Amino acid sequence: MTENLEYYKVFYYVGKLQSITAAAKELMISQPAVSQSIHQLEKNLGCSLFQRTSRGMKFTTEGDLLYRYVERGVEQIALGEQRLRQLQHLEVGEVRIGASDMTLRFFLLPYLEKFHEQYPGIKVTVTNGPTPETLEYLADDRIDFGVISAPFAEKEGYSYFPVTEIEDVFIAGRRFIQYKNKMLDYSDLEKLPLILLEGNSSTRSYIDKFLAEHGVSIQPEFELSTSDMIVQFALRNLGVGCVVKNFAQEYLDSGVLFELRFNAVLPKRQICVISDDSRPLSIAAAKLLELIRGE
Repeated sequence: MTENLEYYKVFYYVGKLQSITAAAKELMISQPAVSQSIHQLEKNLGCSLFQRTSRGMKFTTEGDLLYRYVERGVEQIALGEQRLRQLQHLEVGEVRIGASDMTLRFFLLPYLEKFHEQYPGIKVTVTNGPTPETLEYLADDRIDFGVISAPFAEKEGYSYFPVTEIEDVFIAGRRFIQYKNKMLDYSDLEKLPLILLEGNSSTRSYIDKFLAEHGVSIQPEFELSTSDMIVQFALRNLGVGCVVKNFAQEYLDSGVLFELRFNAVLPKRQICVISDDSRPLSIAAAKLLELIRGE
């Protein structure tokens, strides 16, 4: 392949417009420069590409063959440049996010709504899963960044920033009304039927660790995959549920469920946004992060 790809660009426009004069005008160069480029390309390839006619420049057999390939190449480059400009102006693109039900519902959704209003051409893909899975997706480059809940194992090369706090609570319905407004010890939970998340979530890990630090060992009656289901089980008086308070707020406010009180505070946790510093973010992903940061 000839070293100077500019020759092929000139060849393309001469062939497309069938005129050296028109090609020079399109390329904003002189006619002699166009003629010289064609001459040099023919010399490099060892064949004639055009013949002059009264109607302009006409392909030779060799020129016609070459043009069919050059045409696709030049037009694909032009299309690539157009798509790149669209990416730079956020007219197209994709953002890949990892988030749990909780982080998506009680933090991320309003930002996604605002981002979609501002950049409707950007495709947003949310991979749903608990914090450990989200961290795996990030490591495998399946997402651009994750919205996760503490605690999580910090990893070298990752950066994160907190965005909001969450509070874990134990909730119950009328079957357990004797515990309402009563100050309990966490050891009392050992005597109650408990409804918890499955063990592969940061929430379950946090609760297990906290109770173990207080000398409490629990055997849940039910282990469920979503916090919404924990609330539903609690509403049906199947046990005492443990959820992030936001999930049960509606029922706590109405009095259908109540929050158990304890003589030691269960510390609040944080929702964080985490990304891998070793991989540059796409323009669209970086813009969404700016929106989340409030920049």
